[in-house]
Amino acid sequence: MGQFVLGVEEGGLHSAEAMLLARYFMYVQVYFHPVRRVYDIHLKDFLKQWLKNGKYKTDLESHLKMTDNEVTAAILKAARSSSQAGHDSASRIVNRNHFRVLYQRNPEDVSKNPEAAFSIFEATEKKFGIDFVRLDSYKQKGSSVNFPVITRDNRIIPSITLSETLQRIPVVAVDYVYISPLYRKEAERWLEKQRESIIKI
Repeated sequence: MGQFVLGVEEGGLHSAEAMLLARYFMYVQVYFHPVRRVYDIHLKDFLKQWLKNGKYKTDLESHLKMTDNEVTAAILKAARSSSQAGHDSASRIVNRNHFRVLYQRNPEDVSKNPEAAFSIFEATEKKFGIDFVRLDSYKQKGSSVNFPVITRDNRIIPSITLSETLQRIPVVAVDYVYISPLYRKEAERWLEKQRESIIKI
């Protein structure tokens, strides 16, 4: 038995292209903006220290009792007192003292070394210490740009075949290496000198 698949008529292809381009730019400019991503990292670091055993409770009733307000209040409390669990991460969130981007994925480096960001992360962590460096890496697992299009003469053709625009929408892929503001300038100077030797395979 066949599957139902969402498609468009040929006259709607440009609208579908526009929507998928908007979705791509929303991902790269908002969801994967480096500052938004680093706050996720600081929040995870805080929760690992604040939650019992570093994890949310898995039973449904206890999990649903935990509210955003409770977490937000705990972050504020921890930020105000160095004796509180998760103080460092909470302070970074509350005082906007987040880690800064030291390195960002770029096609030239990836062509030399597909794991360039990880190589730079490892070298930076070794140089400046595990507490002062973070890696954020994500690559889109699949593409939703291929869908059936019904042409004016009632043929069904893949969207990728009909649309050069859809053929060129990149897969979302980000790699950020972050550094503590404490070492930012020193790390930038260091990476400028060491970058090529680090990413060389």
